[in-house]
Amino acid sequence: MSELYVVGVDTGHTGALREADHLLRSLAAELGLPADVLGCTHHVRDGRRPHTALSFAVPSERAARAAWRWLTENGSGRPGTGTIAGAGDGAGDEEGDGHEEGVGSGEAGGSGAGPDAGTGTLLGVAFGGDRHGPDELAAGAAHAAAEHRARTGGRAVLYPGVDALTGALTVARLLEVSAVDQVAVLGSPEGAAMEARLVTRDHVRPEWRDGRLVLAAMPALGGTLVPFEVPDPTPCCADH
Repeated sequence: MSELYVVGVDTGHTGALREADHLLRSLAAELGLPADVLGCTHHVRDGRRPHTALSFAVPSERAARAAWRWLTENGSGRPGTGTIAGAGDGAGDEEGDGHEEGVGSGEAGGSGAGPDAGTGTLLGVAFGGDRHGPDELAAGAAHAAAEHRARTGGRAVLYPGVDALTGALTVARLLEVSAVDQVAVLGSPEGAAMEARLVTRDHVRPEWRDGRLVLAAMPALGGTLVPFEVPDPTPCCADH
């Protein structure tokens, strides 16, 4: 896999994973990140309480820096920032056309130094050695970015090929059409057979393990496999 540039984001989200998934997808869309973005959730155990942070990895440094700028300028609870407002409680080219690559359409005004009281959610952001936001949230964002950059942790929600992983398909097909590197079967050291059929339940969340994107699966009826993570029976929104 080519080099990835990773931006970490921490809103202090303590709600269900399905809500974190929705936040990640919505924020990726608002930032205008490219189709090959790899977006992950990360469990943060440090600080006052465990919570979920996010990371976004793209192969373009310019897109990552544009996302960093937008988040630090628009993501500190200022009015009108859309996705970010209320998120913590559980819920183009730089030249020529005047639009930055991989950045949302929200206004970039303001210093991003701090929010007005009561206008939204504080936000931590990390990119490379840079940090932004309250110390605890900035540390959570840095933790998420570091895990993703090292490919040692992170539960992938957005990744190349994820939209093709619906219904039932063979393990070989899953590996062919998506960024997933391996399917590991619980209780089976040799892993999944290429011809085995996996019933996706339209919910495939691989995780980074030792540099590889690995999907944990378990045996199911009829000799099939299913992802170990069970989708929440109550969808958070209509589009996924």
